[in-house]
This record gives sequence, structure tokens and C-alpha cells, in this order.
Amino acid sequence: MLIGLLLGVALHTSGDDTVRLASRATPVVVRPASIHTRAAVQADSLVLEKSQRRLTLFSHGVLMKEYQVALGKNPVGDKRARGDGRTPEGVYTIRSRNEQSKYHLSLQISYPDSAHAAIARRRGVAPGGDIMIHGLPDAFASVGALHRQQDWTEGCVAVTNEEIEEIWRSVPDGARIQIKP
Repeated sequence: MLIGLLLGVALHTSGDDTVRLASRATPVVVRPASIHTRAAVQADSLVLEKSQRRLTLFSHGVLMKEYQVALGKNPVGDKRARGDGRTPEGVYTIRSRNEQSKYHLSLQISYPDSAHAAIARRRGVAPGGDIMIHGLPDAFASVGALHRQQDWTEGCVAVTNEEIEEIWRSVPDGARIQIKP
């Protein structure tokens, strides 16, 4: 269980906030004082490749930054019902953000869409919801990137607290996210 992995483990991060653009572009360093500060470049779309545990931010088709992530406890396959531990697949948008999240910060993904809701209704189950891109609980923030050693969420996409701060600044509400198997 994640709790066992996290207890007593501390990790110092380098604090590198470099945002890598396409290989031909000049890197942009973003070191804002607050989460409310706008990033130098805004992402207009995201792609999550579940099998690679990789979240990629794009601006006008140009790769901005990649992040390694942890997913739901049962990540293979599309989300079918509340509590199945799966991260959904499909095309969604960033619906809203929660600055008071118990996972540092979070961006809500617009799951379930009408297709997932209809399938769940036909099966007589709840589709689930509250799928987020989020950081770590405050009690485990010091674990940093080690959290990615296992999938531990209920279907969300987890990154480090420093990473969710970068994503928070770079991704506006309404940005599209494609979640691939």
C-alpha cells in the first residue's frame, strides 16, 4: 500500500522549473512566486498515455513539457464504474480547479462524458467522477517523485506538488485532454 511506501521516506527535489519546448526552441524558465502567476507559455492541450505513465502538455501542437505520473490502482482499461480504480480513457476538458484540494492543488477532468454516463446507467452502476490531475497529500509531499513507484489513486492522475504547480500555471480551464490506453 502507498502509505507503507511513503512512511519515513524523504526526497529532496532539485527545484528545476525548466519548461522544455520543442527541441529547436529555446527553453523557458518559469519561476513564479505564487501559483496565481501566469506561465510564460499556456498549454492548450494535454495527452495522457496511461501505458507510459506520461502526461504531455502542448501549445499549438508544440510539446511544452512531459511529466511521469501515477494512475488509478487498476489502470488497465477504461473506467467502468465508481470505485474500480481505473483512470478513464477518451477526450475531455479541464473543467475546473481546486486550490483547496487535499492533494495540494487539483484540476478536474470533465469525466464522465455522456457516453460513459449512459454505459454506466445501462449497467446499473454509478460512473464515478471527480477525476483530477493532482499533487500529493500534504503529509506525503516530501516523498516527491517516489510516489510514482506504484499506481495509488482512485482513478486520478498524480504528479508531485512542484509539478502540479507548474501544470496549474500552464493549463487553463477548458483545455482539452486526451487520455489514451
